[in-house]
Amino acid sequence: MLFKFKSQVASDLIMLEADARRLLHIMLGHDPDKGIILVKDLPAAIAKLESAVAQDEAARLQRSQDAQKATMSKDSPQDGSVEVLDPVRLAQRASPMIKMLRCCVADPSDLVWGV
Repeated sequence: MLFKFKSQVASDLIMLEADARRLLHIMLGHDPDKGIILVKDLPAAIAKLESAVAQDEAARLQRSQDAQKATMSKDSPQDGSVEVLDPVRLAQRASPMIKMLRCCVADPSDLVWGV
C-alpha cells in the first residue's frame, strides 16, 4: 500500500506504507490511514521529526563505533551477533516529508493523506 500526502502548496509526496507509518508515528504518536495535520500543528511535527532524525544519527554513530571496536578487539563475537545497520537512514526517509512540511508552514496550508 502507498500513502499519498497532499498539500495545496507542494507536490504530492508518495511513500511506501512502512516508511509513511513510521514517520506518522513519530509526528503524531499513531499512524492513521487517513488524516490531517493542521497548519498550527506543523511546527511541532517538524520538530519531532528533526529530533528523531538526530537521535537516529547519534544511535547509528554509536552502533558503528561499537561494531568497529568489537572487530578490532580480540574478544569479538564469533557467532555473527554484530548488528547490521539499515543502509537507508531515517534522515533519508524523513527529508522529503520535512521539506513538504516546511513548505506548508511557509505558505500556510494543511497536510492531508488518505483522502
